[in-house]
Parts: sequence; C-alpha cells; structure tokens
Amino acid sequence: MSAEFSQLIGYPAAFLTTVAFVPQAWRSWHTRDLSGISLPMYALFTLGVACWLLYGLALGSLPIVLGNGITLALASVVLVLKIVHARAD
Repeated sequence: MSAEFSQLIGYPAAFLTTVAFVPQAWRSWHTRDLSGISLPMYALFTLGVACWLLYGLALGSLPIVLGNGITLALASVVLVLKIVHARAD
C-alpha cells in the first residue's frame, strides 16, 4: 500500500473517530451528568488512546497522532470529570 493511499484512509479515519467522540465530551462537560459512564471502562479507553498516540509517534504517522492526540484530550476531560463525580458521591 502506498504512503499516499494510507494517508487517504488515515486522515478520514482519524477525523471520523475523533468527531464521533466530541458529543460525549461536550455533553459530559455541560451537564456534568456522568452517571452512565463506567470509570474502569473510561480509564482503560483513555489509556488505550494514549498508547495509540505513542504508537503514532513511533511510526511518525500524522493521522494517528492527530486523531489520538485530540481524542486523548477529550477523553481525559471526561475521565477527570468522572473521577471528580465519583469522589463527590
């Protein structure tokens, strides 16, 4: 597979998976209702996204780095809100 073709797949994939995550982060931030979010699942998800970011950095793959960097930031916000919410209960 050529590098150009990989980029044609990588950028839309990164964009779509990142954009798909925005509504959850937005809703969590604005409502502060995280009752339907599992703390262990979100912790594992955030760790997994961080690993994908490191993988992208190791490969030098801009689509992987961009998509997972933005998703990591959004997931981290939701995770922190969930931790704060869990401690308040």
